[in-house]
Amino acid sequence: MTILGIDPGFAIVGWGVISTDGTKHKAVAYGAVTTPAHSPMEARLLAVFRELEQIIEKYRPDVMSVEELFFNTNITTGIRVAEARGVIIMCAEKHGVAVREYTPLQVKQAVVGYGRAEKSQVISMVTRILGLGTPPKPDDTADALALAVCHAHAAPSRLASYYDRKDG
Repeated sequence: MTILGIDPGFAIVGWGVISTDGTKHKAVAYGAVTTPAHSPMEARLLAVFRELEQIIEKYRPDVMSVEELFFNTNITTGIRVAEARGVIIMCAEKHGVAVREYTPLQVKQAVVGYGRAEKSQVISMVTRILGLGTPPKPDDTADALALAVCHAHAAPSRLASYYDRKDG
């Protein structure tokens, strides 16, 4: 199975592609889509869509694992991230890629074994699980790889098979 993990944003969208046989996970490629800070929002969203489309076309993932949105104190940023997340999900749908969503708590639990883990612990475990020589940068990319690993751990579960039956 090939999984594309996405850490949504509009300034930086972390992405990571892994392959898995259910027990062993291997990083295929990873990086970040960045958009210019002073560009109009619609231009930034289009840039995210176009780059993500290229990633999907190149790596042909079976599923996209996306972080669920949670609002912090800055509602304006949250709304903009939600807009980018919508573009990301639309891109997956356009290319026939199933989407699975996970909360930060679920990702930390799957990767570290503790839902309240620190970011440094997540990065360390992603690096170890995927056998990377150095921790992925920026943090958004590490988060995207963690999302992919999270789905790799969740996919064999009954819950994942329920959603697969529901969609199919």
